Amino acid sequence: MNRVRADLLLMAVSIIWGTAFIAQKHANSSMGPVSFVGARFLLSFVALAPLAFYEHNNPTGSRLKKEDLGLAGLVGLCLFVGSTLQQIGLVTTTATNGGFLTALYVIFIPFIVWIITGARPRLIVLAASVVSVMGAWLLTEQGRFHGWTAGDALVLIADIAWAAGISLVPIFLSRVDRPFFLAFAQYGVTAALGMICGLSFEPFSREGWAMAFPAILYAGVFSGAIAFTLQIFAQKYTPPAEAGLIMSLESVFAALAGAALLSERLTGSGVLGCVLILLGVVAVEVGPALRNVKLRGYLRKPV
Repeated sequence: MNRVRADLLLMAVSIIWGTAFIAQKHANSSMGPVSFVGARFLLSFVALAPLAFYEHNNPTGSRLKKEDLGLAGLVGLCLFVGSTLQQIGLVTTTATNGGFLTALYVIFIPFIVWIITGARPRLIVLAASVVSVMGAWLLTEQGRFHGWTAGDALVLIADIAWAAGISLVPIFLSRVDRPFFLAFAQYGVTAALGMICGLSFEPFSREGWAMAFPAILYAGVFSGAIAFTLQIFAQKYTPPAEAGLIMSLESVFAALAGAALLSERLTGSGVLGCVLILLGVVAVEVGPALRNVKLRGYLRKPV
């Protein structure tokens, strides 16, 4: 796989996540948010089990060390914290505030990578992140923030967990080439913590779980087992900050899905917001392409 194919995978991930936002909002009306997180990732865990065991039995595969298991567990913890706080936040925050605040994780990624690896963020990445966040702001109802609630704070904290998880994925893959194991492990950690906490502190209703089953199925299979796994594969070739920017297209596809499936109106400012997010993604894509063209031109020059 090359960078272009990896970026296309990340775009596919953003499409799936954008449409899954509708399923997440629907589930909160039928069951507890933490229980939903546990149920959806339990389904993802089961779906990835055959691929993880196939990878484990591959004689040419990388050997896992104790520190690799710890790192995979940390990525899983980030997924649990991010998913749970976001899902709880969606109970009290408005869709307007939640959509904007979720997009802020693209700002955190370059700085978390800097803290972890010492690699300073490139100026073009920072500029593209700011442009994408401006686009997410315009995707709200004419750029208006509807007050500040506890749910908003939870979604913002979730952004830090999302950013940390995205930043840690390539570190794991650089140490051991076991993408299916990483996906399997993070789903297992999130499912276990979600089911234990959800069943311990939230009311259980068979009718509610039955009503939420379509949302669990979509989020567990498509958003979880497929999209999160594709993200891991793609991040082997796309740096974390650039990957985060591409996945921020989730806001665009969520707006389009809302307009198509929920009859939500996409305003002129919303369209402009979509364009700005796209420009942010294009900016980080054009930079490496131009460098490669210049490099090939230099190598072809006669000595």
